[in-house]
Amino acid sequence: MKKWMLSVALMLGANCFVLAQGPMNRNLLPNDVYKLINVGDPQVSPEGKWIAYTVSKADSAKDKRNTDIWMVSWDGHQTVQLTNTPDAETMPRWSPDGKYLSFISSRMGNTQSQIWLLDRRGGEAKQISHLKGDLEEYAWSPDGKKILISMQDPDYSDTAATKTRKPYVINRYHFKDDQSGYLDNRHTHLYVLDVATEKLDTLTSGNFDETMPAWSPDGKKIAFVSNHTTDPDKNDNTDIWVMNAEKNAQPLQLTTWAGSDVRPIWSPDGNYIAYLQSSSNLPFTMYGQNILAIVPAKGGTPVLLTTAVDRPVSNQQWAADGKYIYCLVTDDRKKYLAQVEVATKKIQPLVEGTFCLERLNMSNNHTQMVALWSDPYHPYEVAVIEGNTFHQVSHMNDDWMQYVNLAKVEGFTSTSKDGTKVPCILFTPSGSNNNKLPAIFYIHGGPVAQDDYAFDFTRQVLAAGNFAVVGVNYRGSNGSGLAYIKAIYADWGNKEVMDIIGAADYLIKTGKIDGNRMGIGGWSYGGISTNYTIATDNRFKAAASGAGSSLQLSMYGFDQYITQYETELGKPWEHPEKWMALSYPFFHVNKITTPTLFMASEKDFNVPTIGAEQMYQALKSVGVPTELVIYPGQHHGIVKPSYQVDRLERYLNWFHQYLK
Repeated sequence: MKKWMLSVALMLGANCFVLAQGPMNRNLLPNDVYKLINVGDPQVSPEGKWIAYTVSKADSAKDKRNTDIWMVSWDGHQTVQLTNTPDAETMPRWSPDGKYLSFISSRMGNTQSQIWLLDRRGGEAKQISHLKGDLEEYAWSPDGKKILISMQDPDYSDTAATKTRKPYVINRYHFKDDQSGYLDNRHTHLYVLDVATEKLDTLTSGNFDETMPAWSPDGKKIAFVSNHTTDPDKNDNTDIWVMNAEKNAQPLQLTTWAGSDVRPIWSPDGNYIAYLQSSSNLPFTMYGQNILAIVPAKGGTPVLLTTAVDRPVSNQQWAADGKYIYCLVTDDRKKYLAQVEVATKKIQPLVEGTFCLERLNMSNNHTQMVALWSDPYHPYEVAVIEGNTFHQVSHMNDDWMQYVNLAKVEGFTSTSKDGTKVPCILFTPSGSNNNKLPAIFYIHGGPVAQDDYAFDFTRQVLAAGNFAVVGVNYRGSNGSGLAYIKAIYADWGNKEVMDIIGAADYLIKTGKIDGNRMGIGGWSYGGISTNYTIATDNRFKAAASGAGSSLQLSMYGFDQYITQYETELGKPWEHPEKWMALSYPFFHVNKITTPTLFMASEKDFNVPTIGAEQMYQALKSVGVPTELVIYPGQHHGIVKPSYQVDRLERYLNWFHQYLK
C-alpha cells in the first residue's frame, strides 16, 4: 500500500512539475499551418500613435483563411481587434484627420468588395461605396473628402435569366492569366468617391488601364500608371502619367522608358514624383530589377538614383524635407532599409541585419515609419522604426511558437564548377549532430526571387522531419546584382543546375549532408529546376516537382507567358532548336532514375497541370517510381489550408520513403 501511494505521489509530483513548466517543446508539424498567423499591410495613423494591420487566420472547419483588421499602439503595449466577421476585411487606410479607418470587404452579402468606414470613436462600420466592378486600389484625398479608386469594369458575362456564363470570346494576344482565367476586354479605370454623399464620379475611360493612383499633396492632381502602346498585351511597358483630379482631364505623360515605370509617390512639396523603373527595356522585363527614380511633376528628365547599388529597391517613401527617400533594398539573403539622398544619390543603409523588412509605410507627416519584420525564427510581424533601430510591436505567433523546436538556419557560400560564388541557406534540424544528414534541396521559384533570412515555414517543417534542408540562390535569383539575374536569360536548366550541384558538392565535402541520401523539390520554377536537375544528375534519390514543366514547346499558348516566350526564345516555328534544347528533361527522361512525386493545381494558368502530367506519364512509361497529385480548384499558389497541410505531408512521406 505504501509503495502504491508513493508511486501515485511521484506521478502527481511529475505532472505538477510539467504543468508548472508549461507545455513541452515539440517539432513543427504540417498541420501547424492552422496555427500560423499571417500579419500584413501595416498603416500608421496620422498622429503616429497607432498602427493598423491585417491578421489572417486559418479556419479549419471552413477550410479557408479569414482576414481581420487589428491595430497596435506605437509602443506595442496595447493591441485591439477592430473587425471580427466571417467575411474578410483588408486594405486598412486612415482618413487624413485620423477620425476614420477605412477598409475593403464584401461583408453583408455584397458580391463585390466595397469600402467601409469605421469611426474611431466606436460603433459599427458603415458601407460608403456601391461598386459594381472589382476594386484594385484606393487612396484618401488630402482633405479627407474624397477617395480615389482604381476599379476594373463590371463583368456582365452571366446572363440575367439563367446565370449561365456566356461563351468566352477571345481576341486578345495575351488571353489568359492565373486566377483571372481567360481574359476579356474589360479595363481598369479611375473613379472618385465623395465620402459624404457616396456619389461616384468617373475620371478615366477608354481602351487603356489606369492603375496605382496617387494624390498630389494639394489634392488637385493625380499620378497613375498606364500602358498606351499600340498593343499593351505584347509588352510590359508602363509609364507615369499626371492629370487634374477632374473628369475628362487631359493626362500628361511623364516617362517614356520602354520598360516599366510604376508606383508613383509625390514629394511633400508636390514638385517631384518618385517611382520605380525597371532595369530592362525589353518587352518582357522579368530579368531585371527596379531602380528608384524621380521626375519633375510638371514634366522633365527623369533621374535614376540607385543604379550604383545594383540591387532591387521597393516601397519608396519621401522624408518630410524632401531631401531623402527611404526604400527597401533586396540584398544577399536579406532586405534592409536604406536612405537615399536625392541631390547626391548617396545610399546609406539604416536598418539591416540577418532579417528581412517588407511593406514600409510612413505617417502623413513623413516622420514615422513602420514595416513588417521577419527573421529565420519569427514569422512576419509589425515593427516600428526609429532612426537606425526597430522594435517589434505585434506578437501574433508568439503564443504557440514558443513551444516549437525550430531548425538552426545559417548562410553559406558554395562555388560552382565555373567558379561562380552562390549564396545559399542551410536548415539543420533541432537537436541534430549536424553531421552527414539526409538532405532535401528545396529550390525557390521565380526564378527572379531569392531564399532569404525571413521565416520559412515549408523548409522548417521539412527540417523537423530530421532532414537538412538547403536553399540555393542559383543564377537568376535577385539579391546578387543584375548580371547574376540575367545569367540564365534564354538558357534555362544550365547554370541553375550547375549551382545546385555545386551547393551539394560543398555540403558533402564538409560532411554536413550524406551524398547518398539527397532529395530535391520545389514549386513553380523550383519544380522546373527540379526536373532539370534529375535529368542531369542521378545522385538525387527522390524528388518532388510542384507546378513545373519540362516539354517547354507544349507550353506555348497554353500558359500565361506568351510575351516572355516570344521575347526571350522567339517563336517556336522560327527557333525550334531553342525550344527543343530547353525541353531536355522530357527528351532525356530515359536517363532519369529518381523516384519523383509530381504535383499541380487544377486551375493553374501560370504553370498548368500539363507540365506535371507529361512528366508523370513519361516516368510511368519508362518504369521510374512516380505519383501525380492534383489539387482541385486551386490556382498557382495553393491557398486552401487542408491542401497546404496535405502537400507538406506528402513531401515528408515521399522523402522519408526514399531517403531513410
